[in-house]
Amino acid sequence: MSVPRFTPLAASLPSTIPFVGPEAHERACGVRFAARIGANENVFGPSPKAVEAMRAALEGVWTYADPENHDLRMALAEKHGVRPENIVVGEGIDGLLGLLVRLLVEPGTPVVVSRGGYPTFNYHVAGFGGMFHAVPYTEDDREDLAGLVGKAREVDAPLVYVANPDNPMGTWWDAKAVGEAIAQLPEGAVLCLDEAYIEFAPEGTAPAIDVSDPRVIRMRTFSKAYGMAGMRVGYAIGHERLISAFDKVRNHFGMNKLAQIAALAALEDGEWLAGTVARVRASCARIAMIARDSGLTPVPTATNFVAIDVGGDGDLARRVVEEMARRGIFIRMAFGPPQNRCIRVSAGREEDLELFAQALPEALAAARKG
Repeated sequence: MSVPRFTPLAASLPSTIPFVGPEAHERACGVRFAARIGANENVFGPSPKAVEAMRAALEGVWTYADPENHDLRMALAEKHGVRPENIVVGEGIDGLLGLLVRLLVEPGTPVVVSRGGYPTFNYHVAGFGGMFHAVPYTEDDREDLAGLVGKAREVDAPLVYVANPDNPMGTWWDAKAVGEAIAQLPEGAVLCLDEAYIEFAPEGTAPAIDVSDPRVIRMRTFSKAYGMAGMRVGYAIGHERLISAFDKVRNHFGMNKLAQIAALAALEDGEWLAGTVARVRASCARIAMIARDSGLTPVPTATNFVAIDVGGDGDLARRVVEEMARRGIFIRMAFGPPQNRCIRVSAGREEDLELFAQALPEALAAARKG
């Protein structure tokens, strides 16, 4: 029987899924999760104005969405003080990462990442044949900005990836440190600055947006603080020359029409956003307290989740995640050593955190028994 004639690159790739969704875990375990606090979703949901805007637009879904995302780009440009030509909208940050990699990476291209950092970016790089140069986190679980820039200079990498605040650790650098790293980038390199969690971060975390510098592209999303992960709306801010190149490779009709409408309405509801951020911060504080009550160490966070050091290695953390799943609680763990000694718990509602607090001591005890 004939087989598809895959390209040599595609044939060489392992069967990889960056994230196994909670639904797959439920099917595998035969358990329906009572608390879904592992995917960094915003359980507090979107602005009611966004929901109403989608509801009002339902009868018009027989038409395609505007392929230029004009209205949303105009609103985002006004929000960030740039021109629409400096904004590209895409199917979440994950979709935009794939497009950016497609523009800059071919087989053998060196790409600099943090070892154990966000795996979806690595998934895209591998899919285009890039060559990874991974830099360990610092001792305080932050991405090593100086190390990443130094490695980019060493290997002449055209692309460096940094998440600030970080996923999976929730740690962050202030704007001054990020700005200094950008200034040290070699000419011809691009820093992809993933700011998915920036709305939760302390003031002074994000450097000023400077679209005149072609060495940096900022990624933002409506999945986290805006509570619309299922709608898949992300955007990038950058130099016009880089942003216009996305038109060469993007799916021009890829954006959901309701997603465009919802994002536009959400931008206009600053009061809801502020309230959500406050609720998330309170929830993360509660998660940290629950962790300390069980003798564990929470990592300071600027995101909507808390990384918790369970006092062992990746095997122990994995067993804790599995034991929590058996008790109907979906959480995750960090991606690679030594950060994978930590479990990762997303902000939840009061009832979610009550279930988490009840299950954690039992799960820890079972996991420690091996």
